[in-house]
Amino acid sequence: MIAGFGWGALAILFGYLGLFAWGNTVSRKAADETVWLFNRATGRNRLAAIGFCAAFGLAFFGPLIWLVLPRLHKIDPLWTEGQVALLGIIGMFIASVGAMVAFAAQISMGASWRVGVSGDAIGELVDGGLYQFSRNPTFVGQFMLLAGIALVIPAIPTFMATLLFMWSAKTQVRSEEASLQLALGLEYHRYAASVPRWIGLRRKSDRNNAQARHS
Repeated sequence: MIAGFGWGALAILFGYLGLFAWGNTVSRKAADETVWLFNRATGRNRLAAIGFCAAFGLAFFGPLIWLVLPRLHKIDPLWTEGQVALLGIIGMFIASVGAMVAFAAQISMGASWRVGVSGDAIGELVDGGLYQFSRNPTFVGQFMLLAGIALVIPAIPTFMATLLFMWSAKTQVRSEEASLQLALGLEYHRYAASVPRWIGLRRKSDRNNAQARHS
């Protein structure tokens, strides 16, 4: 069975995916061009694109398949039948915060938002809001969302989803950084030097330099 927390976590994921799709539509209209670049991906980026889709598919449909086919969840050593309430509470909190962070980061990108990597589709650099603490807050939020679901519904599919997402994010970020460096040059170099790739605070020296430039 899937406990109440489990259904709640799946509802959060479903709601986030709906907001994600809506955000893509808003950004597409703002940019006046497509923001979905997965279909242009090649090589490792293509694998990363597939990995992202598979990760969210596993997180959502995996528990449902396990529920419909009891033979599968009975041989799954991670399946808890929803009996660990503490994991459910912690996981729901992490998933909820992650969904909010990911969506807020996506919307704050505006016309610069892209899904995937393409050297000929680079928007303006966004370095305010959540992007002061992470160069990739959407990925940080999405990871929290999937990790939270894996805690609420421990199962092979949900944990595989989290691991697959981590690999896909790392792979795509390497390509994104190379494209941004090429397109934006010194502007992106300064930003990357001052803001962590995943999460943290701006380096003190970089904050002082920024203040000096504006004084």
